[in-house]
Amino acid sequence: MTESTIRALGEEAVPSQQHGHPHDAEKAGAERPPGAGEASTVRPLTGPIDLSQIDLSAIEGRREVREGLVRFLMPYKFAIDEVMTKLRILQEEFTQTGEYNPIEHVSSRLKDPDSVIEKMRRRGVPLETELVRETITDIAGVRVVCAFVSDVYRVFELLTAHSDITVYQVKDYIAKPKETGYRSLHLLLEVPVFLSSGPVQTIVEVQIRTIAMDFWASLEHKIYYKYDREVPQELLQGLHDAADQAGQLDSTMEWLHIAIRGSGRDTLVRRNTDSVVRNGNGRMPSIGTGAGSGDASAGESAEGAA
Repeated sequence: MTESTIRALGEEAVPSQQHGHPHDAEKAGAERPPGAGEASTVRPLTGPIDLSQIDLSAIEGRREVREGLVRFLMPYKFAIDEVMTKLRILQEEFTQTGEYNPIEHVSSRLKDPDSVIEKMRRRGVPLETELVRETITDIAGVRVVCAFVSDVYRVFELLTAHSDITVYQVKDYIAKPKETGYRSLHLLLEVPVFLSSGPVQTIVEVQIRTIAMDFWASLEHKIYYKYDREVPQELLQGLHDAADQAGQLDSTMEWLHIAIRGSGRDTLVRRNTDSVVRNGNGRMPSIGTGAGSGDASAGESAEGAA
């Protein structure tokens, strides 16, 4: 599937991400008195804010930008809380029922204002909140670590089954790893955050990976950071070899896990996202596999939801 096709599918599935929502608070207040209907109206916490003209070299200017972004980032923090709650409920359910729990541990992070400023500067995009919303899709990040590859796809299935979650994009770097050897399942999920002003549809990036994949990605991140992304070729080759070994380890551990549970070596396990995943509108999300699908470069993507 080409990049243009992926992006077109994503735009079709979630037009709100590309075209925005009504943001004029004064107009909304005049046309919709307190307590009136239209509960389904989607609007962000704040209207569009143009921060691009503020002098970031001045202390006061940078403080003003930070304050504007802190408020802008609030729905992303709440969206993380929503996803984390769903995952913790699953963990608690499995614990209480004594069923096998495919989730080893979960973590999350919210990009801080300075990280947002730097990423927009690096990409050469004006610092306007609507452009931030469209440009940076990993502001809110959640990472789920599992023991086995089959667990990764089990968690994917359970999480995306929620009726209030819209699958915006799937990138399966397990089925087709990046050239560096990076492997993980990346999801962009649209989550409704219910504020006093109404619901805000917010994107959360979810990374699901095995323990071996997480170990490898952590090492990759440290190496790219140490060498300021100019990594010597011998280290890159070493990383790639380690990724292959981690993949072999995942396969061996998966077989041992199946054997312990009484199944044969030829037992089929789920290793991709081939089942039909549909969003709330019944449309297919955009799905990509592997390098060339236009997301963050090596090092950055590995620790995107740290």
